[in-house]
Amino acid sequence: MKNTGFFLTLILLLASCVQDKNSSQTEKEIKKPNILLVMVDDMGFTDTSPYGGEINTPTIEKLAKNGMMFTDFHTSVSCSPTRSMLLSGTDNHLAGLGNMGELLTPNQVGKPGYEGHLNNNVLSMAEVLKEAGYHTYMGGKWHLGHDMNSIPGARGFEKTLSLLNGGASHYDDMAGLTADEHIEYTLNGEKIDKLPEDFYSSRSFTDFLMKSIREQKDDKPFLAYLAFSAPHDPLHVPEPWMSKYQGVYDEGFEKLREDRIKKAKDLGLVSNDAKIPAMNHTAKAWNSLSKEEKEVESRYMEVYAGMVENVDYHMGRMMDFLSDIDELDNTIILFLSDNGSNPWDNSMYPGNGDGVYLSQFDNRLDNIGNPTSHTAYGIGWASAGSGPFDYFKMTAGEGGIRTPLIISGPNVSKGEVHRNFVYVTDIMPTLLEMAGVEHPDTYKGNKVLDMRGKSFSKILSGEEKTLYTKSEYIAGEMQNGKWIRQGNFKAVFIPKPYGPQEWKLYDLSVDPGETTDLSEQEPDLLKELIVEWEKYADEVGVVAM
Repeated sequence: MKNTGFFLTLILLLASCVQDKNSSQTEKEIKKPNILLVMVDDMGFTDTSPYGGEINTPTIEKLAKNGMMFTDFHTSVSCSPTRSMLLSGTDNHLAGLGNMGELLTPNQVGKPGYEGHLNNNVLSMAEVLKEAGYHTYMGGKWHLGHDMNSIPGARGFEKTLSLLNGGASHYDDMAGLTADEHIEYTLNGEKIDKLPEDFYSSRSFTDFLMKSIREQKDDKPFLAYLAFSAPHDPLHVPEPWMSKYQGVYDEGFEKLREDRIKKAKDLGLVSNDAKIPAMNHTAKAWNSLSKEEKEVESRYMEVYAGMVENVDYHMGRMMDFLSDIDELDNTIILFLSDNGSNPWDNSMYPGNGDGVYLSQFDNRLDNIGNPTSHTAYGIGWASAGSGPFDYFKMTAGEGGIRTPLIISGPNVSKGEVHRNFVYVTDIMPTLLEMAGVEHPDTYKGNKVLDMRGKSFSKILSGEEKTLYTKSEYIAGEMQNGKWIRQGNFKAVFIPKPYGPQEWKLYDLSVDPGETTDLSEQEPDLLKELIVEWEKYADEVGVVAM
């Protein structure tokens, strides 16, 4: 009997161990995925190697091979409107960024949807995921509000190192884009007056996220929002990246654009017979520049390319870190740009035209890219960055609103290219569905708006091929730039000085460069799309400038 009791006890102990092991395995199997959301600032469609660029971006290329690339992904025309849609899943006019806060016109100030910050009618992705048990971290550019109720720490992020402005020096001097701009950073919910002496934006934001994840590592999943302020001007990058591309761009804007378009076609990103738009009429021809002007322009692009490769390098560090802590395989990784390439040079920012502010910096040729310089690369290189598409940032042309998107991670098909329309408002619903999290109707006792976007998780898994039907309308607006899609047809209104300031109609399936206006051939379709755009404008509360 004693032996029987001993063996019974042993069996029960073994069964308990097996149960604990199985429970541990089950818990590991059902653990919610982490999310690493990487956004870059003002990067053109063809800047990275997977999208036809000559810039060395091995991390982004590896991400594309291990995940899904999108060739028809769209954002808003500029920074903060896109960010408001990314983090709320709804239209920028409903989220508070009907226009960028610093560009609000008198008739827009005080109007619903034009608060100039992420408003309380919507929930941020961080707020929703935090309520669902996620850790939430941010390192990078916020651009969604400056007051203490609007900073990242007040909108769901636990740990933050964030630039509140739309752009600033990438070093510790905190110089603004304009003379009267006060640059603000936050650290874990508090505004800070100075940055560490060794601060460089791309490295420091990445370091902060890695440190935050390491310090709080437990069984909880995390959202890590790495919002690089690069390659937005001013053009700053440390060595060896600053010197790496010397001489690469000496043949000029048109040659770079030609090379990138050819590579994009070779990669199948656009069809071989797609018509290519002319350079924008506001851009100078390379051959019209003096020798000295060419040297300066080439240097701008060299430094810009170094900034892009430096971003890729720090993305690689972040992914290596996730691998080291055994979280890479359970992390959904997204890479995207907030809009197309930036056509402005730094004299075009409000108040900079007289040259007084810029004269404080050393912008001599040999100093461009160093901390004491303050430059931007302008419309020629921006046009090249758009590659096969027309226009650039601040316009509703495809070059302004069609940007790279790459997603990898659990339940994402590998090495696939998705060629159908997806919108930035669709990202949050997709991530929430993949995380098994529902968007609430209320938050802290207050009713909140639902997301307008749609989940494309089944596209990522390979179960479905399209998100929007050919009869659905998707529209957008910012600063009187208007667009609406129905299937492959796009009606677009681009104001002066860059555009004709009238509605045009294009079939993007054969004309992604928007070269052939179909308004006269399809007047009824254009009229229908304009009517639908006006319905959209009424629905979301567009206030024209």
